[in-house]
Amino acid sequence: MQDNDLHPARVITGTLPDGSLADLHLSSGADGVVRVRSIQSHRPDTGATVDGRLDLRGHVLTAPAAEPHAHLDKALSWRELAPPLGDLDDAIACWRAGSVSLTEDSFRHRALTAVAAMLRNGITAIRTHVDVLDDEDPLRGVRALRDVRDRLRGLVDLEIAVLAGPGTPTHHIEAALEAGAQIIGGAPHIADGPVDEVIRLVDLAEKHGTGIDLHVDEFLDGDHLTVSAYAERVTDWPASMSRTAGHCSRLATLPPTELDKVAAQLARAAVSVVALPITNLYLLGRHGSSTGRRGITAIDVLRHHGVLVAAGADNIRDPFNPVGRADPLETASLLITAAHQTPSAASELVTSSARKVLGLDPAGPQVGARADFLAVQGSDLLDVIAAAPADRVVIVNGAVVARTATTSWSALPTSRQQQIPAPCVMENV
Repeated sequence: MQDNDLHPARVITGTLPDGSLADLHLSSGADGVVRVRSIQSHRPDTGATVDGRLDLRGHVLTAPAAEPHAHLDKALSWRELAPPLGDLDDAIACWRAGSVSLTEDSFRHRALTAVAAMLRNGITAIRTHVDVLDDEDPLRGVRALRDVRDRLRGLVDLEIAVLAGPGTPTHHIEAALEAGAQIIGGAPHIADGPVDEVIRLVDLAEKHGTGIDLHVDEFLDGDHLTVSAYAERVTDWPASMSRTAGHCSRLATLPPTELDKVAAQLARAAVSVVALPITNLYLLGRHGSSTGRRGITAIDVLRHHGVLVAAGADNIRDPFNPVGRADPLETASLLITAAHQTPSAASELVTSSARKVLGLDPAGPQVGARADFLAVQGSDLLDVIAAAPADRVVIVNGAVVARTATTSWSALPTSRQQQIPAPCVMENV
């Protein structure tokens, strides 16, 4: 870290997503929040005339990323639990059996490690689901994540959703809220009575005045949709109470007429949807007629109907996903490849839209927005998504909070006059 990194900049010079070089002038308000006052084409003499200039030429500036759907209690547990490769049912069974052996310190350490990687990669806000565990100390994961949240306050906005599995006693869910969880979560589609579970969880959120974020219809075939019941139940909620549906994989395989109907219903109910490509591509479509189909929700149709859609990484190297880099550019790349999004849309889904799902103010390179940024080495938006370099600078409230720089060397010639050696050819002998 450089000496001036933790002091807010007055001017940031960098490349906008469209490839143009610009000077972003910042100012601090009476509330202490640093915002973008103006954006101007870069002037070569800016560095000589302005103190507090942060020179990020060669980096593309975007809004900071947000992770709207994480499982930090499970993160980085793959090696410890040694799960089999499998589908959603296999992952759930492995986690239920293995989590009994995980201590509160294990939850805390793995979560801190994962969040540190996320911050380095440009994520400054996270909503994490945390299980109510099925043993004698069901809230140790919640307590551990509460400690992580408190420790990182001011660097990362961390929101805890209590993940209540089917059969979780209501008093345990309420105890999780008392222990530090902020919103209600659950997975009604795997309950024996999915609609009844939706109603139970929504009733709890209403009772305690919290938002709600449910795992919804994480499957590709079947007629036990919960998304419509969920939307109907929260339609009359005030705007101040957030409501989110994660996964919604079944929407991708609905007939078009039915999909349009559900999408319009979600829009009327102001239910946000979070697509989770990497985990659902791994878990779903392994068996029978589902083989070869993608598990990513119907992003374009939902957005066409006015639904707020974001995207996240979900699981990081745990029984539900053996890979994952805690990197929003990995998610953006998958959105282009597997969900056929444009680079601009893919970036928006993991930055501005993800922040909006979490109820955060606009940030990034726009006038009036918070001076929070992700700066990635590259020439334009597609370049940084495609290459996903580690060379990044993360800025919160005008100040650098993470900086990664790499060096590389190879024997390849750098001069145009030098010739690359011809490849070796095996001759017949």
